[in-house]
Amino acid sequence: MEFNYSYKGNTAINENGTNTQMSFSPDTKRPPTYFIGELRQNVAFREAISALHRVVVSDLRFKPKDRTAYKEWRAKQDELDWQIIAAQDKEVSGKIQQLQTELDELNRRNSSRLSPYYKAQNKFYKYLYKRDYDAWFVLDPVITVHPDEVFFECFSQDESSYGRVSANYEVFENISEFACGTTNIDYSAALYDEFQKIRSYKTTQFQIDPSGFEVQTTQEEAFKEVKIDLPDSWVRGFLQVSSAMSLPTIQFDLQPMDIHNLCFVLRRHKEKKGPRSMRYHLKPGEPVRVIFEPWEIEIVCPRSIYLGTSEQIVRVWGRRRLHILERLIPIAKKFTVHLLGTGMPSFYVADLGDMSFTLGLSGWTANDWSQSGNFDLMAPRADVDEWTQKQVFEALRENWLETPDSLAQRLNMSRTVVLGVLGAYTQAGRAIYDLNKGVYRVRELSREPLPMERLRFANDREDNATRFLNANAVRVTAVTQDSAKTIILQGTVEDKDKTYNPSLTVDADERMLKAECTCNWYQQNKLYKGPCEHILALRMQHARQVNG
Repeated sequence: MEFNYSYKGNTAINENGTNTQMSFSPDTKRPPTYFIGELRQNVAFREAISALHRVVVSDLRFKPKDRTAYKEWRAKQDELDWQIIAAQDKEVSGKIQQLQTELDELNRRNSSRLSPYYKAQNKFYKYLYKRDYDAWFVLDPVITVHPDEVFFECFSQDESSYGRVSANYEVFENISEFACGTTNIDYSAALYDEFQKIRSYKTTQFQIDPSGFEVQTTQEEAFKEVKIDLPDSWVRGFLQVSSAMSLPTIQFDLQPMDIHNLCFVLRRHKEKKGPRSMRYHLKPGEPVRVIFEPWEIEIVCPRSIYLGTSEQIVRVWGRRRLHILERLIPIAKKFTVHLLGTGMPSFYVADLGDMSFTLGLSGWTANDWSQSGNFDLMAPRADVDEWTQKQVFEALRENWLETPDSLAQRLNMSRTVVLGVLGAYTQAGRAIYDLNKGVYRVRELSREPLPMERLRFANDREDNATRFLNANAVRVTAVTQDSAKTIILQGTVEDKDKTYNPSLTVDADERMLKAECTCNWYQQNKLYKGPCEHILALRMQHARQVNG
């Protein structure tokens, strides 16, 4: 999937003894989006944007050990071994010596022929890494200007971590002008070094340069055209993060010292065998406890009391990605943790006062956002006509951010319909759920509409669910609703010569809380990769009955 950008120059940071000016160059092919102001909280912004950089460069995928040196040593040892054998057996020494000479000559010729290629390859990689470090990254960060805040978003190289920095306007002073919208900014690795020079005693101007939108067509040669061929998986992962953030979570707060203790244990210990999970033990009214496997080291968080209503034990993997939060510990007031369940994604929201930092982690490092999780299938789903969808989105665009309740009341629609529409636009990359403030925001991930037919997962679970409905093979056997309007569904699905018994729990917002099925796919994957086709069919059959 190719993305085309046009920047007027490069993002730059200019400084002297008393002033620092950060000028971000936006994509001029998008609708005008700009912002000009002075930073009032310089140090907090520096630490937050530095933590975001750690997300950009994060890559914890397994890398095979470089065994080049060992192979060279082994080759020399083989030569010595042949020499020893030759000395012990004089009869064959002459023949071995002749063969060894021929082998050395062949190796020399081979090395001579391949040497220019390997030298050029190594020189090219060194050039990229040192001179054009940006080429190692996938996509420039996305920046969005809204009436209440400015926020940056990015995705890690291994597609398992998501980062978001949001800054309220209280972080700035002397705001001169801004235009709401979303754009990509020209970002280079050298900027990270410049960010480290931000100081509290210097006046720092923050600017998303508006001048690029004022240039006439005759000056197009002054623009820097950038074309990036993105893998579909990268974009798909971004969309899955947005869907996962809108799902119900187990929520609790941790103090900055608690995060420090978690990172300290991981710094002091290196696991050599599994399991490699962290177990959160959550008991109402008691401090949060975290146990590290396989050492069974327990961290008790005495000031962090779990306020939930039921006891929970949740295991999460990919724990070393928490080191991204280390720079935020000195400036954070608290960290709010959102867990979707065992082996499911987790979110850590750092409260930085007038700023916040959201770190989204997939179930484990190898199980990245794009390849496995179908969290959009667990989000609110409703069949809404195109006109209603446009009406809801245009209403959201009027204020740029709003809660589902406010939208439903303003448009005189049911909350279920509004949530279904917002879920659809979230999955299309045109809106995002703000986990920190609990509102939906307009955020156009790309200038042109994303090709959703390419970004859908390569599985046929939804198609199979529809096939079950068309074949009249789905039965809803029991529907139970409690005082909180949570619905528990039970049913049967006839699949060829077998009968499966799916069940699921849906909250008042049409979000899937939990589900089970007797099929083999669920027994192997649970909900780590989204619901199975039988669970989806039961949900669709119930919706069909309710809507008549």
